[in-house]
This record gives sequence, C-alpha cells and structure tokens, in this order.
Amino acid sequence: MSIENLTQKKAIKKLKELSESARICMFCTNLTELPMNSRPMSLQECDQDGNLWFISSAESNKNFEIEEENKVQLYFMNNGSAEYLSIYGKAFIYRDKNTIEEQWSSLANAWFEEGKEDPKVTIIRVTPEETYYWDTKAGKFISMLSFMAAAITGTKTDNSDGIEGNLNIQ
Repeated sequence: MSIENLTQKKAIKKLKELSESARICMFCTNLTELPMNSRPMSLQECDQDGNLWFISSAESNKNFEIEEENKVQLYFMNNGSAEYLSIYGKAFIYRDKNTIEEQWSSLANAWFEEGKEDPKVTIIRVTPEETYYWDTKAGKFISMLSFMAAAITGTKTDNSDGIEGNLNIQ
C-alpha cells in the first residue's frame, strides 16, 4: 500500500469524489463518551471548500449532541469500489431558509411532514479537521485479482494497488 497525502485542491477533489461516491456515512457524535452515538446519514454534498452538508431534524439526538459538543466523526464506505474515508471535524447547525433551500433534497420529504417549510428542518455542515482515506489505484476488481493470484500461487501480495493518506483541505 502506498501513501499519498494530498493538500488543498487535490485533497478537496478526493474528499468530494469519495464522499459523494459513498453518499451514506456513519455520523458519530458525543465523542468523549463510550460508546459513541452513531447513525447513518445521507450526504447532500461536499462543497468546493470541502465542507460536508446534511439534512437533520432539530428534534434529533444528533442535533442535541452537536449543540453540546460539535466535534464529530464520519465514516464513509464504498465497498463496491473499495473506497473508505474517515473524517474528524466540527459540525454547525443552520436553521435559516436560504441554507435549507440550497441544501434541500426531495428525498427529505420522507422525514418532514411539511417538506422544507417544516420548522424541524435543520442543515448540518461538517468542516473537516483531520481526514484519512483508503483507495485503490486500479479499482476493486484488479485488486481482487491481485489477492487471488497471491493466494493461488502461495506468494505474498505487496498490496501495491492500494493507496492511502491524509487529506489536508486547509
């Protein structure tokens, strides 16, 4: 596995690519207590600055926990492409109509009776502070062939198709 740490525009591009490809993450709050609280969340977008945006209910435990302590951990996994992403950052809650309008998705109507006009609708922005990724250079299929060949021949794989590193968006 090779290491490739990325910075600024390249880091944001990789962050956007991996997070939007996976789309669903485990969103962890209350990080100072064990077990951490975790739930699946659907990403709305990763913007040009590397911020990640989510729709949430003002009445959710997640929102209450973010208001107490805004440090969060996100885990994205796109198993089909063997892409993984771990993001530690700070979460900020928005209730203003402009932000709700910008981030709204018609899929969110399933959770809010009054759609985007529902007073419970909030938007969460996560600003990454530390991000780490795991990826393959040639895709899951080629990686799998490499592992299978090593298993069949009894040799060790060098996992040279794998790539990982820090994403520093600052």
